[in-house]
Amino acid sequence: TRTRCSFEVAAYDQGARVTYLGPSGSQIGHKESIKDTARVLGRMYDGIQYRGHGQEVVETLAQYAGVPVWNGLTNEFHPTQLLADLLTMKEHLPGKAFNQMTLVYAGDARNNMGNSMLEAAALTGLDLRLVAPSACWPESQLVETCTALAKQQGGNITLTEDIAAGVKGADFIYTDVWVSMGEAKEKWAERIALLRDYQVNSAMLALTGNPQVKFLHCLPAFHDDQTTLGKQMAADYGLHGGMEVTDEVFESAASVVFDQAENRMHTIKAVMVATLGK
Repeated sequence: TRTRCSFEVAAYDQGARVTYLGPSGSQIGHKESIKDTARVLGRMYDGIQYRGHGQEVVETLAQYAGVPVWNGLTNEFHPTQLLADLLTMKEHLPGKAFNQMTLVYAGDARNNMGNSMLEAAALTGLDLRLVAPSACWPESQLVETCTALAKQQGGNITLTEDIAAGVKGADFIYTDVWVSMGEAKEKWAERIALLRDYQVNSAMLALTGNPQVKFLHCLPAFHDDQTTLGKQMAADYGLHGGMEVTDEVFESAASVVFDQAENRMHTIKAVMVATLGK
């Protein structure tokens, strides 16, 4: 919802027109190779946004299209989300440089959000803390590369299972869903058992010792049982007050998640202007 709407509104606001190609309306990678599709679309369009599974797909599009290609999300990375996150952080801590900010990511840190946060820390020098079970840490090679780069920017990257130590002094606490859309139901019980202690709740916010700490989430969030899946989670696992974040925190003054959602549009507009205006 957020990614497609952000790209479309950003494009329309700049006077561009948009064509949407969904899975049912495209033969990319099936009847036609990604390389050929890239070369065809590049002859017809000034830019291409890709949101799908494999990182290799968006990289192949970028290699052969001959026009800007924007990664709207892959299994491995979600860069446009991090642009919105960084803008939101700057809006709420305008007096601090990024290398003076502490960002905690709690939960499943091995997903596209965890990977993208590592890259954001490498570029901006954030004090990034991935607070998660060790089974949910990102690949060590990416961690080592990004840590070395972050230190050059005055930042640091920490991976820890210790919730109290990990969140102490945090400016922002971020989480994402524990169960992704399309994942087999058999994984739910395993994932919830593994991550239940890492739920963002009022106790975790209190452990920061920072009364001004802000809560971030890329959405959608399972913070109540008002959705079909939320009802099912509540019934099957007793998660009536929320899964990865409680409804109390999500609806609190600490929550800036809808600022993040709006900032998807503004930052994507900036990306389009920067890459198409040359």
